[in-house]
Amino acid sequence: MGRAASEEDNGVMSDPKPVARRRHLMDPDNPRPAQSGSMSLSQVQKWVMSALVVTTILHLVVGLVAAAAVVGDDRLDAEIGLLLIAGAFGVLGIGAALAIHEKSLLSPWLLLGVIPAAIGSYFVF
Repeated sequence: MGRAASEEDNGVMSDPKPVARRRHLMDPDNPRPAQSGSMSLSQVQKWVMSALVVTTILHLVVGLVAAAAVVGDDRLDAEIGLLLIAGAFGVLGIGAALAIHEKSLLSPWLLLGVIPAAIGSYFVF
């Protein structure tokens, strides 16, 4: 309190010292350059969405095939109907993945959707 204001501070603010960051931490003032060949966020989101859609619908298809296997042998119409529905859902699941990736819906990849029903028909009949 005994000092004058001019002795304590000259009124000029000093710049803060730069913070030394460790190399493994991100430096917001110096971002790393983008790596070549890496996927963008939207591409990763598309792959995650299509994987979730296909696996969810595949579980439904396997459940329908299992239901066709459990139905009594006297209900041939129910077995065939469940297998056809399973095949249709399989094709819709692959079609949904194609739509997410903005590809043509008429593709040979749609045949993958029929495979679980075809394998199930081997075990049902």
